[in-house]
Amino acid sequence: MNFPKELKYTETHEWIKVDGENAFVGITEFAATHLGDIVFIEIETEGENLEAKEAFGSIEAVKTVSDVYMPVSGEVIEVNQAILDDPALVNKDCYGDGWLIKIKINNPEELNNLLDAQAYEAIAKE
Repeated sequence: MNFPKELKYTETHEWIKVDGENAFVGITEFAATHLGDIVFIEIETEGENLEAKEAFGSIEAVKTVSDVYMPVSGEVIEVNQAILDDPALVNKDCYGDGWLIKIKINNPEELNNLLDAQAYEAIAKE
């Protein structure tokens, strides 16, 4: 499995890629693989300010539905339209075109509470 070193991770299998005061958020390859074929994604939080660990949407796979959570507090400023149109994109390219949301980070210090690639990989292999 792939765990890009430039990303930060949550214990609930989300990743975050910081881009200035904004960041992209998605689910990890581990999560996408364990969910299986993703068939529907619901994200109705665009424009909302959410706290870290608060659900911002849900992902439906063939056999299960899973909430997705904010890695840090921030405002959801964009939802990736491509994954709403083609949810399987998350399975195909979870760290690239399969990102879920773009956020404006409220408190950059919260990034220090997240896992680096090595720590996340240890959790994913448990």
